[in-house]
Amino acid sequence: MAPGPARIIGVDLARMLALLGMITAHLVDTYRPDGSVTVWHQIVSGRSAALFAVLAGLSIALVTRRAVDPQRVWGLRAQVAVRALVIACLGLALGMFDSGLAVILTYYGVLFLGALPVLRWGARRLALLAIGWGLASPVASMLLRPHLPPNSYDVPDPLSVFSPWQLVTELTVTGYYPVLTWATYLFAGMAIGRLDLRSAAWGRRLLVWGAWGSVLALAVARLVTRPDGVRTALVDSYDRWERVTDWADLQEVLRNGLYGTTPTGSWWWLGVWSPHSGSIVDLAHTVGTSMLVLGLALVLAHETGPRAAGTWRILSGAGTMTLTLYAVHVMVVSAPDSWPGAHNLLVHLVGAVLIGATFAALRRRGPLEQVVGQLSTSVGHR
Repeated sequence: MAPGPARIIGVDLARMLALLGMITAHLVDTYRPDGSVTVWHQIVSGRSAALFAVLAGLSIALVTRRAVDPQRVWGLRAQVAVRALVIACLGLALGMFDSGLAVILTYYGVLFLGALPVLRWGARRLALLAIGWGLASPVASMLLRPHLPPNSYDVPDPLSVFSPWQLVTELTVTGYYPVLTWATYLFAGMAIGRLDLRSAAWGRRLLVWGAWGSVLALAVARLVTRPDGVRTALVDSYDRWERVTDWADLQEVLRNGLYGTTPTGSWWWLGVWSPHSGSIVDLAHTVGTSMLVLGLALVLAHETGPRAAGTWRILSGAGTMTLTLYAVHVMVVSAPDSWPGAHNLLVHLVGAVLIGATFAALRRRGPLEQVVGQLSTSVGHR
């Protein structure tokens, strides 16, 4: 049975929302004049990138759904590996632009490799793997990082390959989107991609389960950090550049985010909620919000019916070319301040939607999607 339009449109809509969320996280004001973190930054930071990664796993699951015989599996593994390499190289190239952004694509490409051993797994095994990985990988990260070079906070670029150990450790453990913990999103997305997303029931289930899961994770974080002793341990073990003297100071830091990893001085960090912290709570919450957004997109596309399918297909066109639009976004942000709109959030959001809608109306693929698709397919068919 061919995939239904509601399912495809719903996934594309979720991809578009992930892209727009990441653009917003890059360009929205982080702080108010009084020094507090803005509401919009708190909403999109961490959650949008997590959705992006979950949808990566979902996409891999969709294209490998029919991998039954071993010969076909090896061909699909070759395709995924080539896609990973091309995306990682594109990320390194974008790192040459002085955008000031934490470019995700090099990490994203390496993350794809984590799917290779589990391409034939079903939804249940992948879901259990995601849960186990989400519980174990933050612990492993805490144990490993004291023995690894500290994060340089530099965006990977072609020169990074001349410091291979630093590059590998940042991509896998210490960096902004470390593959060790982010594989949780990949496996969760693959598990979701194995479901019958053509069914409206699964869209509703994802919405409800995601909502409950995300709320429960925040409740756990609140419970864990309530005792004064825990707060003192967290304040005393905070070792980043911000000046933190009490719990109020640390709360403001946590609202902004932790740039990929938590400090390692206290095990209580595993129960803290903060964007880009890689804690157990962070992974649980952002997997939940990703499920919620995806479920909402699937339900919306399904409930509006076939008559609205054409409209949704065009409106969510940006979701079919996120790689191209993300690359354009990074390059435009790196432009001088004298360029009109180069750093304007509304210009980037509207531009992404309009470009995506135009390509969708013309039934054209994004240029980078076309190149990556051709390269990976040609290798897989050899």
